[in-house]
Amino acid sequence: MAQQIPISGEARADDPESGDDGTHEITHDVAYRRLGFVNVVFVGPPGAGDRGWVLVDAGLVVGTRPLIKNAAAARFGEGARPSAIVLTHGHFDHVGVLEDLAAEWDVPVYAHELERPYLDGSASYPQPDPSVGGGAMARLSPLYPTKPVDVSARLRILPADGSVPPMPGWRWIHTPGHSVGHVSFFRGSDRTLIVGDAFVTTAQESAYAAATYEPEIHGPPKYLTIDWDAARRSVQVLAGLDPERVITGHGRPLQGPEMRSALHRLAEDFDAIAVPLDGRYVETPATAENGRAYRDP
Repeated sequence: MAQQIPISGEARADDPESGDDGTHEITHDVAYRRLGFVNVVFVGPPGAGDRGWVLVDAGLVVGTRPLIKNAAAARFGEGARPSAIVLTHGHFDHVGVLEDLAAEWDVPVYAHELERPYLDGSASYPQPDPSVGGGAMARLSPLYPTKPVDVSARLRILPADGSVPPMPGWRWIHTPGHSVGHVSFFRGSDRTLIVGDAFVTTAQESAYAAATYEPEIHGPPKYLTIDWDAARRSVQVLAGLDPERVITGHGRPLQGPEMRSALHRLAEDFDAIAVPLDGRYVETPATAENGRAYRDP
């Protein structure tokens, strides 16, 4: 059974040389920084100044707050705060310092309506599933936090029309499966796609692969994906956009024809490539409709 689609280094989308702030530029106004095994994305031109940029996702809880702040200061100007923090979803590795940064920067937090319970303190995520296999990251998944954060006072729900108020020119796309309210962000003018964890470009179940970042196209991280039918449909929607470049929550940004070919292969052969043979959510997904997506905090 195939488990990944290898990609050559020629498909790398980011500048191999990082800036002094640790970021890698992808386009003139999109850069990312790797924080441990997860990425955060900075949207806005260099020197944008106070309220002139947006942070997408908010890293891990341990040690990433100063890294994000230092990168923002170097890229946008000393003391430059974002106009908003925008979330692909609320898993622990995407909201680690969300509460602290949102309060310090006094900014709104945008997310999908179905992620609200994980962001207002009212519900926890379903339990991770170590039975999916693939390596140490999966085996350790029962230790990962599932409890919600609480940014209810700052939380804003993404508009139903698909617009992203702090990111003109971008639209959000509901891409559930990894979580019920997972979203991706697409800019049609240059076909740039911020994916979150709808699919990833490293074998995230493996600690070795997560550390080395060898470029491969994978489905969403298996140990936290709760609805495989929805995840398949989400990848098919994203492949249908024919993006020029993709920035995922885990792994390197990729671009060009080789990336698109691999993404289409993932969409076409999703069950063989991405879905585990066994797992808690393979036969019985956790959805908002059946109530299994939310637990008491």
